[in-house]
Amino acid sequence: MQAVDQRELYLLTSQLYEYNQQASQHFQQGRETGVEGDFYKEVKPFADAVKECVVRWEPEAVKWLLKNKPKHIYPLQIKNTAENIQMVSVRAFFPSTSLKKMKDHIQSIEFVLKRMLDELEDK
Repeated sequence: MQAVDQRELYLLTSQLYEYNQQASQHFQQGRETGVEGDFYKEVKPFADAVKECVVRWEPEAVKWLLKNKPKHIYPLQIKNTAENIQMVSVRAFFPSTSLKKMKDHIQSIEFVLKRMLDELEDK
């Protein structure tokens, strides 16, 4: 696999940020209507798109972190963010998911991705 340049890392990070926003919207809609997402029409395609992006983003984000050493972002946060956004991408379609856990995960993901975007813009 070839190295991703900084611009592409920025685009991947932006895409994950957008997916996180979409997951939050799906979850809010589900909570309001009580309707679960259709697994094959909504859940799986969304989760697959998120996973595809995460698989490209995570190793490159860690490499970039180790090379650039930005303050307040660590490789473990990247790993946790990658795991959390994949989990959120599925659970967002199920209104029975804990509201507090879902909000905490979404905020945590958003925080790390926003920090990454800010750092990538500064470099």
